Order: sequence, then structure tokens, then C-alpha cells
Amino acid sequence: MIYRANAKINLGLDVLRRRADGYHDIETVMLPVPELYDELDIRPASQNRFEMRGLLLDCPDEDNLCLRATRMMQERYGVGAVSIVLDKRIPFGAGLGGGSSDATTVILAMNELFELGLPQAELEACAATLGSDTAFFVRNTPQLCTGRGEVMTPVEVDLTAYRVEIVKPDVNVSTRDAYAGVVPCVPEVPLLQRLRRPIETWQKTIVNAFEAPVFKMHPSVARAKQDLINRGAIYAAMSGSGSAVFGLYPALH
Repeated sequence: MIYRANAKINLGLDVLRRRADGYHDIETVMLPVPELYDELDIRPASQNRFEMRGLLLDCPDEDNLCLRATRMMQERYGVGAVSIVLDKRIPFGAGLGGGSSDATTVILAMNELFELGLPQAELEACAATLGSDTAFFVRNTPQLCTGRGEVMTPVEVDLTAYRVEIVKPDVNVSTRDAYAGVVPCVPEVPLLQRLRRPIETWQKTIVNAFEAPVFKMHPSVARAKQDLINRGAIYAAMSGSGSAVFGLYPALH
């Protein structure tokens, strides 16, 4: 069967504090972007098989999130092998969640193909073993994400009057490098409270804490964001830990 694994963007991203376990507490609102997606053809098979097309990712099999998701589901639930053909369209090293979305799609597909009937909470728990933002793609609706990003609360975000334009500069940013340069800070006004203000105020109040270190390492990312603003974006920001930036423009009717 053919499945679509869509991207996400972040509306604001506050890095609040470093935790005793070495991770950071964050606060961000994640939104699905259904127009940008990877396509996965996932079918039961006699043995595990993985093929990648489209954008090529130089990644060892043991680190590939699709294969890690496959093995996790087989170990947990004793299901059979699958053949996966991934048509990669979401840029990687971009902060758009493509790898996480692919992995979660594998989990959802295997739940369907092998008729496991797992409840949403268990699917989220499975996804969360593979990363901090994988569980988001189980819900795939606007969520306030806290903790390491895995604690989710549904939020109302209506951007139907706007279209999203995404630009990926020709650089990749590792999450490790982004965190290494960030300065944790608890804002005076919580993110959700700022997001409830008119969108015209967001550019001055809704920030992505990773922008400062990433822009310093990769000035082309800063230029890409500024270009979106120059071309009329009501709000522009970097997504996740970069390097993709997005702009919100009035929708064309």
C-alpha cells in the first residue's frame, strides 16, 4: 500500500533549560504540512527489504529510522517482514521531521497491515522510542510539544487563510550542533499566549531559539529567512533545528 509521510514546521521553539539527563526542556507548537510529503510503498514480504528513491540519504542501515521502526515492531509484536520503498521528497538536515515522519508511517502501516489494532497511546509510545518528535506524527494535528518534545497537548491553530512556503538552503544542520550553540531561556510570556495574539505581531514575539546559533554557523539560512520576509511573508522563521525556513503568506483565492 502507498502511504504519505508529511513534513512538519515549528511555530516558535523555546529551549527552556538543560535537564539532568543531558536533554533540554523545550516548548514548541508543531504543525503538519500535508503538501510536502515522502511516499512509502509498504507491503508484507518474505523478508525485510528497503529501497530508497528520490533524495538520497547516506545513512547506514542500522541507523535508518524506517528499518529501526520495522525491527522494533517485529520485536514487540512478532509481526512478519515488510518491503519498504521510500520515495524521499522531504529534505533532510532541514528541521522538517522527514525521517521521524517516515518512521512513524512505518509503525502505522505495520499496525494496519498486520491488523494489530493498537490504540493511539500505544502507537505514540512505539514512535517515541525512535525520537523526540516521532510521536507527533501519530496525531499529525497541531500540538504544543513540551518536555523533550514528546509531551503533546492539542492546540487550535487556524492558518487556513495563509499558505506556507518552505525554502531549504543548500546546507544541512545537525541537531547536536544546534543544541551546542543554544542559550536556554524561559520567556516572560509563554509561547501559546504569544501565538494567540494577531499573526502580524508574531515576527517580533515568536522566536526559534536555534536561529541565533544556526544563523551564525550558516549565514545563508538567515538570508533565506530575510528573503521570505522581503517577498511579503507575514511571518517567517526557521523550522526545528534547521536549515529549512518557512514563510506564511496570505492564501491566494
